[in-house]
Amino acid sequence: MFRFFENVLINRLRKQHERKQERISQKLLLAELEIFQINVLHFLRDGIWILIGIASAGFGLKGFLLPNGFIDGGVMGISLLTKEVTGFSLPILIFFINLPFLFLGLLQIGKQFALKSVSAILILALILQFVPYPVITSDKLLIAVFGGFFLGGGIGFAVRGGAVIDGTEVLAIYLNKKIGLSIGDIILVFNIVIFSFGAYILSAEIALYAILTYIVASKTVDFIVDGVDEYTGLTIISPKSEDIRIMLTEKMGKGVTIYSGKRGYGSKGCTLEQTDIVYTVITRLEIAELEREIDKIDSGAFIIYSSINATKGGRVKRRSLSH
Repeated sequence: MFRFFENVLINRLRKQHERKQERISQKLLLAELEIFQINVLHFLRDGIWILIGIASAGFGLKGFLLPNGFIDGGVMGISLLTKEVTGFSLPILIFFINLPFLFLGLLQIGKQFALKSVSAILILALILQFVPYPVITSDKLLIAVFGGFFLGGGIGFAVRGGAVIDGTEVLAIYLNKKIGLSIGDIILVFNIVIFSFGAYILSAEIALYAILTYIVASKTVDFIVDGVDEYTGLTIISPKSEDIRIMLTEKMGKGVTIYSGKRGYGSKGCTLEQTDIVYTVITRLEIAELEREIDKIDSGAFIIYSSINATKGGRVKRRSLSH
């Protein structure tokens, strides 16, 4: 079956080049086919993440927050407050209030991001309008916690798919370049304003629960986007660098990069010694084991730790989100 589709695609690519009066070898055709397959796989993977995110966000909104008059931060919070004041349809508000932020996303990030985000927000609006979700609870604490959890999960999965269903982050990126404040600080100030209006329009109690919802949602986004692991880059300088390299590759199954450098110390400068510098990436759960193994080889090894948000490729042990 897959071979059949490959042949169809190869023939289509060949005809495209023939129409352009270009001659192309079988090797280049196969290379183009591989690129096409990669694009399709990434498109399907991103689409699945976004659909999961939309379903999760819809559940958080219609199963917890909306039936009980709760709000959240960001564009979603603005939409909920506007609905309370004006009575306009929430799905329409979510879509149109997000549009200016998505236009910024088009300028700042790119066309593909903007198209994905517009599609995701439009589907979310349609789901909120037409798909019935069960109301889970009327307990205020459970509403704040689990409403934030499912809404944050929805935002996180959408981000993993290369889209947003809340445009606050796009605005934060734009203002970060203009005024120099960190993205986190901008989002915090933005939400403080929303929660202040929430306290005035609804009640101080609802605003306080909204802060709890926002905290849970933001932590869930971090978990979904980054996973359970936090990666750490280790630069290891030791005269026994070869033994450390062998331990990393053969015993711990890690990939390594070797730099050629010189080592020395002292205020007057000692003779610099040629040495190999070992660099590897591990998860935070493996730091203790690695330190123990390095101490067995060279307890005086100089190790530099650096935080890494994510990795791609190579030989880094990944833990699944289900953990």
